[in-house]
Amino acid sequence: MYRYDEFDQKLVQERVEQFRGQVKRRLNGELTEDEFRPLRLMNGLYLQLHAYMLRIAIPYGTLSSRQMRMLAYVTRKYDRDYGHFTTRQNLQLNWLKLSDVPNLLADLATVEMHAIQTSGNAIRNVTADHLAGVAADEIEDPRIYSEIIRQWSTLHPEFSFLPRKFKIAVTGSPHDRAAIKVHDIGLQIVRDNDGQVGFSVVVGGGQGRTPMVGPTIREFLPEIHLLSYLEAILRVYNQLGRRDNLYKARIKILVHSCGVEKFTQMVEEEWRQIKGGELELPTREIERIKAYFSPPEYESLGESSLDIENLAVKNPDFGRWQERNFERHVQPGYGIVHISLKPEGCPPGDATSTQMEIVADLAEQYSFDEIRVTHEQNLILPHVRIMDVPIVWERLARAGLATPNIGLVSDIIACPGLDYCNLANARAIPVAQDISTRFKDIERQRDIGDIKIKISGCINACGHHHVGHIGILGVDKKGSEFYQITLGGSADEDAALGDLVGPAVPYDEVADAVELLVDTYLSQKQGEETFLETYRRIGLEPFKEGLYGAH
Repeated sequence: MYRYDEFDQKLVQERVEQFRGQVKRRLNGELTEDEFRPLRLMNGLYLQLHAYMLRIAIPYGTLSSRQMRMLAYVTRKYDRDYGHFTTRQNLQLNWLKLSDVPNLLADLATVEMHAIQTSGNAIRNVTADHLAGVAADEIEDPRIYSEIIRQWSTLHPEFSFLPRKFKIAVTGSPHDRAAIKVHDIGLQIVRDNDGQVGFSVVVGGGQGRTPMVGPTIREFLPEIHLLSYLEAILRVYNQLGRRDNLYKARIKILVHSCGVEKFTQMVEEEWRQIKGGELELPTREIERIKAYFSPPEYESLGESSLDIENLAVKNPDFGRWQERNFERHVQPGYGIVHISLKPEGCPPGDATSTQMEIVADLAEQYSFDEIRVTHEQNLILPHVRIMDVPIVWERLARAGLATPNIGLVSDIIACPGLDYCNLANARAIPVAQDISTRFKDIERQRDIGDIKIKISGCINACGHHHVGHIGILGVDKKGSEFYQITLGGSADEDAALGDLVGPAVPYDEVADAVELLVDTYLSQKQGEETFLETYRRIGLEPFKEGLYGAH
């Protein structure tokens, strides 16, 4: 994984000390909250309902065991002994004292971590496929280019105060596990007819108040022109993006109002003026960054997986876990272990400091010192020898981290909602907990099969409800919590926004509603169809009848 050079380290340390002075001035009353707000946001610090929340960057979702141990340490020392992993590969601490934040950031800096640009109207933490470097269908490791973008975008003087926040995602595979079509810019690594590496460029996707699936504005962008083309897109947006209306400030609105063709022409014209200059990526720099992401020194182990297959037969608990939480690695003899952070009835994405330390220990011993954070608010050990999988499972099970539900109905995405966030209209976490408890029978979950439930506590869609197979959005109705339900959303290469089923249901009926929708699917499915496949075949009406006909 990438290691800071002297410039990275100096930047982060100087930023910590700069913020320490800003916090001191705020605590002394020299800065008002309005004056302090833009300063704290550029350092990832929010003021939420009950306390300050810090969003810690985990660039492209990759952590070392040393970094995970530091996350455990700051969680225990400065917060309430747990952290929340998010859909954008960050970690949030929700109960901080302002006076502690500079010391927390100084601790993070000792392990090459920070919270710079995890909030504010700047280019946020660059995200990538959580199977980067280990997926069999990968063309090139997207973390290489995510790191290049991180270096280019950090404290970029022209793009530090954009019309609105800006999110970039990169995938290196035809199967999109990074949700690139619902980002401001999505990059898919491709090859041209000559085998040269480049990018398909998607611009103007997003969720929130006005959800949109982003269009592709360039089918092939040569690798060396990555930064100049991104710069051209950002310049057009920075000049023309709406700054007079918060709800119309995202680049998706600009693309929609201009039209894709006109927007593309403006980008291409801007690019024509700047490409080939200092932003052209030197091959030596690409190779330098690429070296940080070279594969580990794998052993030659062959394809055999007989041991875990035999164990799966003998031990049903292991068998259920292995079926959902383990998958093949590009390297023979190795596997990818998914760690669910969705035990029955618990807040999705939360992990205690002790659990973080256990994951760090397992990564150090069994996964070449590497951990990944997924977009589904789970963790991954990406390089585990198949022969070591049983012992890893046993240790995860003892730590409460072996729930065998990856991709199943209880593997729910949820934002913090009204329990923490001052923007929320309704709770999200308790809804997820209710659904998880309702479907606690793991055999029933397996019978239902692959399904993605995503819950947001407000229209900002931090829970990605628009692209859930079942999406749930909390709304306020005269002081009461109600929830709109959408069906048929998807965040992968066939990205789609969900269709609204009908009137919102009250809080205490959401789990019932999900159960009715699942029952409709099970009664309508053909063969091995998934929920999404059945929905796309039969459409909305049978589900609408199944939901509202029962009331």
